[in-house]
Amino acid sequence: MRSRLALGAVAALAAATLALTGCSGSGSSSSSSAGGKVDGTGKTLDVMIAANALYPTQQQKWFSDVSAQFQKETGATVKFETFASANDELTKIQTSVLSGQGPDIYDLGTTFTPTAYSTGAFVKLTKDDWEKVGGRDRFVPATLGISGPSASDEVGIPFLSRPFVLAYNTELLKAAGIDKPATTWDGLAAQAKKLTSGDVHGMAVAYADSFDPWKFVWAMSMQQGNTLLDLKTKKATIDDAAVKKAYQTYFGWLTEDKVVDPAAIGWKNAQAVAAFAAGKAAFLPMVSSSSQVSLDASPVAGKYAYAVMPTVPPGASKLPGDGKAAATIISGDNMVVAKYSKNQDLAFALIKMLTSEENQVAYTKTFGDLPTNAAAAKRIEEGNQLLGPILDAGTKAYGTPFSGAWGDTQLALVNVVVQSIPALSSGGVSSSDLQSRLKAAQATAQAALSKAK
Repeated sequence: MRSRLALGAVAALAAATLALTGCSGSGSSSSSSAGGKVDGTGKTLDVMIAANALYPTQQQKWFSDVSAQFQKETGATVKFETFASANDELTKIQTSVLSGQGPDIYDLGTTFTPTAYSTGAFVKLTKDDWEKVGGRDRFVPATLGISGPSASDEVGIPFLSRPFVLAYNTELLKAAGIDKPATTWDGLAAQAKKLTSGDVHGMAVAYADSFDPWKFVWAMSMQQGNTLLDLKTKKATIDDAAVKKAYQTYFGWLTEDKVVDPAAIGWKNAQAVAAFAAGKAAFLPMVSSSSQVSLDASPVAGKYAYAVMPTVPPGASKLPGDGKAAATIISGDNMVVAKYSKNQDLAFALIKMLTSEENQVAYTKTFGDLPTNAAAAKRIEEGNQLLGPILDAGTKAYGTPFSGAWGDTQLALVNVVVQSIPALSSGGVSSSDLQSRLKAAQATAQAALSKAK
């Protein structure tokens, strides 16, 4: 999931944004030609998007193809800028907002959308704006779940859907006499132990990835009834037994259960996918449909399937009364248009093109991410049995808290893992050290929540 981390300075950025936008115009200076087409002759539209580490060559070709198509349709060219981390992304937003110039469109991970919304730097979508991108009803309803704090107050236009699931090696499970992956985290760990032998491990997990670790902790905490941020009481709840149990389970796969390759301490997501693709792991948790492109060109092609990840928390055989059966975050990408942009109509025209049925189907075939266009999603689903569990997971998705504090909270959750890597390399993380890190993360999240709107 490219689900990017937001860093601090949101409050200061929001204040600066209000000062700038208070004296700026609408920015919609693109003209319309006959037939309602936007005339962008001679103009360049700047788009900020994450670098695709799995498919870099394909992404460069996509950039070129998009620009060529848009130039044919509007006369305008498209310039893509990429970022590799949340630091890059937020720095660009801060610089652009403070200077009043920069990318016209930002492609944001869904969990970054609340932080971006809190800055006030992006266009709040009116009914007319939605019509410019083909209408709100062209999108799969579930993908609109984190476009804004309410259906009438939105900034994000869904571009890609990326529910997280569990990939599993069907041949390895069959050989071990296992019919299907367990629906509890304890059951999955037990299966992983049975499937670990020699250089083949039960799980492939990317402990050094910048985006994956917090999602495990979030899911297990939600399943235990802890939402991490209580927006009504403005209380953070990271220094809680449920969160500690989630981290201990996540670390324990490596240090206690020993179902993960020790080299995974240094793995990014792409390396975990590669290990599974090589047949060196039975389970690959927290993976999206984008992995299908790689796996179908690997030794496990035809020998793998997807399943909804466990929705019963560690230490339990059924969901607690106050728990939420969170299978995945509402995950994917939203596109937002900068308020300072002088080409807003042109920006909406590009988003309309990119979210068309044909473009969305083509994107899925190249990169594996699921469409947000409802007609495209229906076409992709037909004849692809692998997608069934992924679409099912999407219906069991929960949104992360829609608060400007979530970015700092997300970063704090990952930092607990980053700070624990040396201890993991030495054999394990002590309870006291983990508690100390959770206390620090709690302080960070609470400070962000107290300042958030």
